[in-house]
Amino acid sequence: MRMGEKSQVVARDDAVVYLEGHQDEIANVDLKALRRKIDRRLLPLTACIYALQFLDKVALNYAAVMGIKTDLKLTGNEFSNTATWFFIAYLVAEVPNVYCLQKFPAAKWLGTNVFLWGVAAAASAGAHNYRTLLVARVFLGIFEATVGPSLMLISSQYYTRSEQAPRFTFWYMGLGIAQILGGIISFAFQHVRHASLEGWRIMFLVLGFVTAIVGMLTFFFIPDTPIKAKWLSESEKVALLQHVSENQTGLWSTTLNMKQIWESLFDIQLWLLTLTTILISVSSGVVTTYSSTLIASFDFSGPISALLNTPSGVVSIFFTLLVGYGIRRTSNRWAWNVVCTIPGIIGGGLLSFLPKSNTAGVLIGIYLVNAIVATLPILYQWTMANCAGHTKRAFASALVAGSFSVGNIIGPQTFQARDAPEYRPAKIAVLATQAAAALLSVVLFVYYTWENRRRDRAHGCVNESMIDEKKWAGLTDRENPYFRYAY
Repeated sequence: MRMGEKSQVVARDDAVVYLEGHQDEIANVDLKALRRKIDRRLLPLTACIYALQFLDKVALNYAAVMGIKTDLKLTGNEFSNTATWFFIAYLVAEVPNVYCLQKFPAAKWLGTNVFLWGVAAAASAGAHNYRTLLVARVFLGIFEATVGPSLMLISSQYYTRSEQAPRFTFWYMGLGIAQILGGIISFAFQHVRHASLEGWRIMFLVLGFVTAIVGMLTFFFIPDTPIKAKWLSESEKVALLQHVSENQTGLWSTTLNMKQIWESLFDIQLWLLTLTTILISVSSGVVTTYSSTLIASFDFSGPISALLNTPSGVVSIFFTLLVGYGIRRTSNRWAWNVVCTIPGIIGGGLLSFLPKSNTAGVLIGIYLVNAIVATLPILYQWTMANCAGHTKRAFASALVAGSFSVGNIIGPQTFQARDAPEYRPAKIAVLATQAAAALLSVVLFVYYTWENRRRDRAHGCVNESMIDEKKWAGLTDRENPYFRYAY
């Protein structure tokens, strides 16, 4: 056996080993019933994780109108810096995440980090000045960094490319739910009186405790892979693996393939996805950190500012559900990405150019900008659908999640103290980045269409018999001539 052949055998996907040991298993299973069974087991917990991730981040947004700046004597750009350093830590932590997601099951790695970020969130309640708050936010960023990549990898193990879109949508919908709950929670804790702790401190403690509990549930109740799911029968496992094999992306392997990382670094589609995510996330950073501050600038009280933020969650949920359903029915991820940036562009325009005296118009602008959060599950699912190979998928998921943090680093920094109270440069940044993201979505569509047609000319149209032997080969999308990109 030649060296190349030996390495191919060593790097075989876990699904290959399992299916070889169950060749006589008859996979006569109702796939619709199987999907419902998996949905019931996975989706509530994954949605809860994503909701808590957003709540723990946006809690700082609400704390801004609950007195944290005064209590900790934050001055100048210190509040913006705490938000920025969270995402710097988030970005740096994506580097070891690539290795850890290759060596450890995504569910176990996720559960551990969810528990630890709950501890970090609770620790924010003990901050007594700028530096201690900064340390707590840095650790929060480190532990939250794995959430996006882990959920992407877990979801892609159980569903085909067309099935992934609504499932990504479901757990990402937790963000909109968190926006609504966050406003209500902030409103409630602002009415805490005569307590030994300020309302914002109690809020951090409660959210941290709940997150730690969810982390333990994740660790013990989400299986490492479908193969290890005790609630699936052997026939159901075989049927599921055969069903998702059409993705040609593999299931899981502990072999770290440096060649696939090198390929990723020179893959134009991955950098287009990354740049699009950065542009989208600039607005996300603004929404996450400063929406309550913008609303409070209209001289609303802290509790009312928190409640006025809740319609943002309704907008997020509506557009997230819309794109999930739309992609499942029509595909066209690029078009749905553009559809969601249009309200963001309109919202950015209202924020930038309406006078502050037009309170209703500016509020509508703030709400409309939230439509762009629905583009992130599209980009996450797009990445998982079009990146094949065990190591490349882990690297790609970390890169796109890391690019989300880059946009969120830039977003809060557009809010400079010298620009208060209008913050005009930040509002224009929202408008410009959404327009650029829409343009790049079209560029991705053109690239994928061109690449698929090039492959058809070189290798002919694909049929099931051609790709059967490639399903679990662990090849990347560029190595597999029969891989076709979804757009």
